[in-house]
Amino acid sequence: MLKGVAMERREFLKMGTAAGLVSSAKMLEPVAQAEQAGSSAKPIPKRKLGKTGEELSIIGFAGIVVMENSPSFASNIVAEAVDRGINYFDVAPTYGNAQERLGLALEPYRNKVFLACKQEDWTRDGAAKLLDESLRLLRTDHVDLYQFHALSKMSDLEQIFGRNGAMETFEAAKKAGKLRFIGFSAHSVEVALSAMDRYHFDTILFPLNFVLYSQANFGPQVLQKARQKEMGVLALKGMAKTTWPASEKSGHPHPKCWYEPAAFPEEAALGLRWTLSQPVTAAIPPGDERYFRLGMDIGQDFQPITEAEQQRLLAGAVGVNPIFHLETA
Repeated sequence: MLKGVAMERREFLKMGTAAGLVSSAKMLEPVAQAEQAGSSAKPIPKRKLGKTGEELSIIGFAGIVVMENSPSFASNIVAEAVDRGINYFDVAPTYGNAQERLGLALEPYRNKVFLACKQEDWTRDGAAKLLDESLRLLRTDHVDLYQFHALSKMSDLEQIFGRNGAMETFEAAKKAGKLRFIGFSAHSVEVALSAMDRYHFDTILFPLNFVLYSQANFGPQVLQKARQKEMGVLALKGMAKTTWPASEKSGHPHPKCWYEPAAFPEEAALGLRWTLSQPVTAAIPPGDERYFRLGMDIGQDFQPITEAEQQRLLAGAVGVNPIFHLETA
């Protein structure tokens, strides 16, 4: 099931280059929207990233936000994010032209931000080519965090740690100064737990949200183990809710979300606050601009979720189909 979800997500991201997203970009073009947030408000707070010695903003910037948008749009929204206190940026080669857009937009701020990148080639030579290409597009000589992207099968780990596997590239690149920390993201509890047993990773990027926790028991075991190992925990899908109905997959109103997000804005806000109330360093909102802006607002005025709010949020999750499931369930 997880393999199918991963493939569906990759196909979804490929669709991001279609005309539908281009037309959406035109709708988002006005700079006035990017300037409407109050930069005079208190900055988004930071938390420690495991044992790395780094401190990251509790809201991260997903590269998908700038995917297939214009350079001016990218520059404006990146400038706004930095102004509001975001120093954590995450991108991947699979996000269309996001690396190119983000590299140019981040250039004035590169020495002030923590740049994370991810890749999905498990071979030594393939990983090396992807890293060098990412560095070129991102206009930098190193990334702060380099991650194995979307691990979903045990065979991924076998290839990564095997002869001529991608870990050889990661470790050599770290020695060469092309990356500072090594992490991974995963869409499988079982694979995430196994990965943490096999290597002293600096970070994990993992889906942590109210539906997954309450309806699938998906995530608490990973969070517990990562904390035991003093890893930096970065959260995905805090504003996610469920899978799109088959009838809506090609015609839903959120072209940059392969899953159905929580209802905007109340449920989404509670969902992100629930995730940020867990022992995590940061959460990355969806690549949809409206949800990202909501995430920045929540970050600037973050308050832990109350017991009453949590009960209300979890009541709305009862019976909802989670976007991931345990393989052993």
